[in-house]
Amino acid sequence: MLQYLNQCSRGRGAWLLMALTAFILELVALWFQHVMLLQPCVMCIYERCALFGIMGAGLVGAIAPKTPLRYVAMAIWLYSAIRGLQLAWEHTMIQLHPSPFQTCDFAARFPTWLPLDKWLPQVFVASGDCSVRQWQFLSLEMPQWLVGIFAAYLLVAILVIVAQPFKAKKTRSVWSLSRGEYSPQ
Repeated sequence: MLQYLNQCSRGRGAWLLMALTAFILELVALWFQHVMLLQPCVMCIYERCALFGIMGAGLVGAIAPKTPLRYVAMAIWLYSAIRGLQLAWEHTMIQLHPSPFQTCDFAARFPTWLPLDKWLPQVFVASGDCSVRQWQFLSLEMPQWLVGIFAAYLLVAILVIVAQPFKAKKTRSVWSLSRGEYSPQ
């Protein structure tokens, strides 16, 4: 399995699939915000940023998956998954155990050199309360679903990183077989 994961990390398909899953989750978040009219809170916005980090990692990895650039993508992926899991867990705790002493900020705090809430307010402006439960599916709230999603991203990231020292499986193409390059193993 580790050889297979190493092989996958050296191909564009797996990286693009990861970027696609994060992109779909971003589209779902925007659907909730603009169609279902659920107001995103500050934690929701930060969780979106973590998803954008995972999507960015997928795109960076897809640029040149056979070069050391994929290690940069893995670092971005790992960091984004860890931060996303931390944020989703904290958000879940705020919703499960609301307290007047533990609240989230009124507005997202972005660096002055990256004011995402000014550049794309439709995506990055927070207008909701973190402790309000707005949506539920299969008895789980949205941040609880994100805990599972980020945990899955983190688990796969760790497995892919652990798989890097293992030799990638060699694949035989139809072209190499037709040229007589077949060597039984």
